[in-house]
Amino acid sequence: MTYCVGIRLNAGLVFLSDSRTNAGLDAISTFRKMIVYERPGDRFMVLLSAGNLSISQSVREILQVERIPGPDGEPLTIWNVRSMFDAVRVLGSAVRRVYDHDAAALQNAGVDFNCNMIFGGQIRGEAMRLFHVYSAGNFIEATRETCFFQIGESKYGKPILDRVLTPTTPLEEAAKCALVSMDSTLKSNLSVGLPLDLLVYEEGRLQTDKIAVIDHENPYFRMIRGTWGQRLREVFEGIDDPHWVGSNATHPLMWPSERYEPMAKIRHPGEKIV
Repeated sequence: MTYCVGIRLNAGLVFLSDSRTNAGLDAISTFRKMIVYERPGDRFMVLLSAGNLSISQSVREILQVERIPGPDGEPLTIWNVRSMFDAVRVLGSAVRRVYDHDAAALQNAGVDFNCNMIFGGQIRGEAMRLFHVYSAGNFIEATRETCFFQIGESKYGKPILDRVLTPTTPLEEAAKCALVSMDSTLKSNLSVGLPLDLLVYEEGRLQTDKIAVIDHENPYFRMIRGTWGQRLREVFEGIDDPHWVGSNATHPLMWPSERYEPMAKIRHPGEKIV
């Protein structure tokens, strides 16, 4: 299983991925799910992948040489496109190329063509962009209303992202939020595991040196794991327990409520059902 998140903010981009893959409880391996395509001063792109490892590895290899027709007849690659939209079109073409080559054989073996990717970055002269690419090679783009994408085991880490992130969130705060999101996922799903890859990109730089590999010994992530769990318990304990109508509680639990009919109760055999 996998958990990856990509975030687009006014100030830049944040990418985070785990590195665990498994085909059963006794077949666990570590593979990087983040790859960076960089030409300093010209373009900076990051690809996160989830799904079938053989498919995503094939896509990553083909992407470096994949070409699509350009408007003036010149083949477009990720290294010469002038927009992130054209770059993600090249990525979609690479996904479809792998599908054409492998999908039938995988289907015959009872394996679905499963591949999801987050692709984002910036090309000189254009604003930053972030995309979610699906198994068919189609894609959607992040917006101000939806400024992050998740792939893989996303449900455990989503609530904190929904509550905290906005386009104006500072980069360091967004990185912290992503790590808390990952910690929640690690806590609830053993198929997601360390080490993690974290990358922070500042808008307009077209390169970055803010890349970290996070393992069990990383002091900041150890602090995150301990502090987040402790603070959650403190907040939970600070919320009033439920009290029924007639108590002196500040916020009584109004149930059953006069707004509704009492629910049906199943009585002991021989008694009527109310």
